[in-house]
This record gives sequence, structure tokens and C-alpha cells, in this order.
Amino acid sequence: MGYTLLGKHDLHTPATAASGIEDAIQMLEGRWKLVILFHLFGGKTLRFSDLERAIPAVSQKMLAQQLRQLEQDGIVTRTVHAQVPPKVEYHLTEWGQSLCPALDELLSWAEKRPTPGRRKRSAPKGQ
Repeated sequence: MGYTLLGKHDLHTPATAASGIEDAIQMLEGRWKLVILFHLFGGKTLRFSDLERAIPAVSQKMLAQQLRQLEQDGIVTRTVHAQVPPKVEYHLTEWGQSLCPALDELLSWAEKRPTPGRRKRSAPKGQ
């Protein structure tokens, strides 16, 4: 049986679909990237220090690294205001904001996961 994603991606084979999803997941890999994204969803613009306060367990170095990667992937925009001290703000690009519904769907899917050890089993044939 072949793969079908609601008929939206007729040009993909199972291999190209898997590769495309792996590429997308790789952009979101990182201990803090999803947390950062959820803080920025809804059109929010946050300063670096706001993100530091919102995510107290992350180090400055790691936060900067994760934000830099999100910026390189076109998900986040970094704006530097020429003032002393420097003011740096982050917000999602339009493309980054469009990720919100997909992550919301993924969260809904994950919440429906059967409890381990209590998965539904198919009824035996003939019943």
C-alpha cells in the first residue's frame, strides 16, 4: 500500500516525503527551539532578555545558538536597534508563524497516544 497525505502532495514518493519531513524535523531539532517558537507564536516580538527570563533553564550561549540557527533557517527574524546598550528583538517570519498550526496538530496527535501497555488491540478474525 502506498502513502497518501490527503492528496495534497501527489508529486512525492514515500522516499521524498520522508526526506522532506526529516529536513523539517532537523530545522526544529535542538533542546530549546520549540520552546522559543511557542514563546514567539502569535506575532510576539521579544528581546533576548525577555526570552532569557521566559526560559530560565537555558544558558545565554545556548539561547543565542538556537536563535541563530532558527534565523539561518528563515524561521525567526533578528532585529538590532542601534542604541546603547544594544537592543535585539526576535520575531517569527511569516513562514515561521505558519508553523504554528502544524505544531498544534502534532501536539493534538501526540496527546491521543494510547497509554503504553493499554493499546487497543484488533478483535480476532471472525468476531
